[in-house]
Amino acid sequence: MERLCSTVRPDHGKKLEAIGLSFWNWDNYWKEDVCYRFTAAQVDEIEAATQTLHGLCLQAVAHAIEHKRLGDLKIPEAFHAAIKASFEADDFSLYGRFDLAYDGINPPKMLEYNADTPTSILESAVAQWYWLEEVFPADDQFNSLHEKLVARWDALPDEGLIHFASIADNEEDWVAITYLMETAVQAGRQVAHITLDQIGWDAAQKTFVDLRGEPIRCLFKLYPWEWMMQESFAAHIVESGTRFIEPVWKSVLSCKGILPLLWELYPGHPNLLEAHFDHSGAMISYARKPLFSREGANIELHRLGMPTQHQSGGPYGDEGYVCQALFPLPCYRGMYPVIGAWVVGEEAVGMCIREDVSPITTNMSYFVPHVFR
Repeated sequence: MERLCSTVRPDHGKKLEAIGLSFWNWDNYWKEDVCYRFTAAQVDEIEAATQTLHGLCLQAVAHAIEHKRLGDLKIPEAFHAAIKASFEADDFSLYGRFDLAYDGINPPKMLEYNADTPTSILESAVAQWYWLEEVFPADDQFNSLHEKLVARWDALPDEGLIHFASIADNEEDWVAITYLMETAVQAGRQVAHITLDQIGWDAAQKTFVDLRGEPIRCLFKLYPWEWMMQESFAAHIVESGTRFIEPVWKSVLSCKGILPLLWELYPGHPNLLEAHFDHSGAMISYARKPLFSREGANIELHRLGMPTQHQSGGPYGDEGYVCQALFPLPCYRGMYPVIGAWVVGEEAVGMCIREDVSPITTNMSYFVPHVFR
C-alpha cells in the first residue's frame, strides 16, 4: 500500500463538473495530485473482508431482533415489529459502505457501516474510474460499482415510479441522488426527484403523496432512519405501505450499537475491533462514538498518556455512546487514510479512500483515487 504523487490533469475541474461532481473544489475535496496504490493481493483482502463483514452484520441484525436488543440501539419500540418483518421479508436493499482501517499489512478492521445513507457515490463509481483511464490506463481499480448499481435496480420488483427524496439545498446530497437516479434510469426505471418537504400524508388513502397528490409507492430517501423515526410523520411510516430504500431493517446496521453486538457475537474476529456500550472496559486506547454520529461529529479519541482528541461541532451524544478499540491508521506525510468499501445488494463491489490530517474522518476529508496492479 503506497501513497504516490500523481500528475494532475490540466482540465480535471471541467471533467469533474461534466459528470456532475459540482463540489469537487470545496476545500480541495477532490485530490488527484496523489493516489493510493495497492497490490492485487491487498485488494483481494479488502474485498474478502468486506464480504465477510457484511455477512457478520446480517447475523448481528438477526441476533438483535431475536434477542430483543433493538432497544440497546435506541431504536424506538414502535419500529421493532416493522424491523423484524422487513428483515424476515428480505426487503430490497440497494447499497452500503463500510469504513475500514487498513495499513496493507494487518487485516482490514471495521470502523463502522453506513448502510443507510452513504454518499461519495459519484466520486467512487465514476470520477475515480475516469481518472484511472486517463492517468493510469495500464493499472486497475477495485470498482464495479456503477454496473452493479444498475443491475441491482433491475432486481427491484416493479413499483412503477420511484421517487427519490433528499434535503433541499444540500448540494452533496443532490449530487449523490442525481447519480443514483441515473443508475435507476439505466436499469429502465421511471424516476422523479422531490425534496423531503414536498412529501405529504393523505389520511384518506393512508399513504404518502407527492405535490401532485400521487401516492408514493417506492421511495429512495437520502435521509437517515434515526431522523425519520423522530419526525412528526413517523407514526404513518408503518401503515403507509410505501417501499423505502433503504428498508427499515438497515437502521440496525447504521447504528454504531452494532459494533459491540458484533464483538459479543464474534470476539477476536480478525476484521473486528473490540467494542462495548458506553464504556471502555479494559481498553487502553479507544474511540468514543455516539450511537448515531455522522461525518465524524462528537467523536473522541482516547490514547494512553495523550490528551483526548475531539471532533466537535455536532449534535450527537444524548442517545448514548459506544467505545471501540483504536486501530492505528497508517500515516503518509501527515495524512490518515480510511478505506470506504462498497456493498451493492449482498456483494462487495469497490472501494474509495478518504484522507485527512486528523485520524477522524469528516464529510470534508479529501477524496483520493486508487489503483492496483
